[in-house]
Amino acid sequence: MGLTASEWQAVWLTLQLAFSSTFLLLILATPLAYWLARTRSWLKGPVSALVALPLVLPPTVLGFYLLVAMGPEGPLGQLTQTLGIGTLAFTFQGLVIGSMIYSLPFVVQPIHNAIESVGQRPLEVAATLGAGPVDRFFSVLLPQARAGFITAAVLGFAHTLGEFGVVLMIGGNIPEETRVVSVLIYDHVEALDYAGAHRLSASLLIFSFTVLLALYLVQHRSNLRTDFRL
Repeated sequence: MGLTASEWQAVWLTLQLAFSSTFLLLILATPLAYWLARTRSWLKGPVSALVALPLVLPPTVLGFYLLVAMGPEGPLGQLTQTLGIGTLAFTFQGLVIGSMIYSLPFVVQPIHNAIESVGQRPLEVAATLGAGPVDRFFSVLLPQARAGFITAAVLGFAHTLGEFGVVLMIGGNIPEETRVVSVLIYDHVEALDYAGAHRLSASLLIFSFTVLLALYLVQHRSNLRTDFRL
């Protein structure tokens, strides 16, 4: 039995959320991961702990404080109201912000590890040859750390697909606006519609497994190439 129209809408919204969050996270996480990999500042410890906090913090706790921050009386909510764009709570934009924070460690950590594995020497050599910071990043660092960026993108995307607590707290359950797949599965279970819950859960399970399998195959092939060159 195929998905219903409302289920397809939830799937499409979930994919939009995953793509948007992953794209923005790659932009924001890259300089952060680079700083963490290179800095010797005392701030590295606190910043690393802050980045990793979503790994141990219950999603509902994170979602609650984000909801408060985005609300009319919260600092972010007051800022967005001053800018004339209203509050972000119970909007798709709010979901994107919450998803980015919740998936941040899954994107930062692989990039951080990849940058550390490259080391400083190749960048120093490129600098002596006249390459500027941007040129060194795109011509030296990015190609050598490519596997880490791919891993970060896949993990960030896959992790966003399965979010529940954060998106439910921030976005609620508004059809065609904030009702993502995980929330709709919860709706089906509450309504004792186990067939509908199974359709969506099985689809999400198969898709997530396929994405992760593709990632591991790419990593395995990359490792084989590295071993062959050595």
